[in-house]
Amino acid sequence: MFDNKIIVDDSLKATDDGFSIEARLPYYRGLGLSMIENVAVSVDGEAVPREDISVTLRGRTWTLDQMESEYGDRWNFGEKAVVVVKRSGGLTPGDHHIELAETMRISYLPFVPTTKDAKTLTLR
Repeated sequence: MFDNKIIVDDSLKATDDGFSIEARLPYYRGLGLSMIENVAVSVDGEAVPREDISVTLRGRTWTLDQMESEYGDRWNFGEKAVVVVKRSGGLTPGDHHIELAETMRISYLPFVPTTKDAKTLTLR
């Protein structure tokens, strides 16, 4: 239902060692960070290795492995997180096709859902 709202429009930015986008969690109740199993990113059809992705919320940054054992913080519904991707050489200015998939562990579901969004964002 909120899958098409995961990637925040016009949020692609260059960083010192790659790029970042803003993303939302599509689950209406929000989740503790340890309940977010994975945040997968691909750019222009190329998958980004898990170890090259980190998430920043309210000024704190976690690798995906660190999020697995973060029991004291959460990602609230509608809250924008910064997903940072390390990428040698960064991205060239212009349009890039970004795909983002978030895998969440939700206590009352008998399966682990993965929600996906894809957008073409412009790096200026």
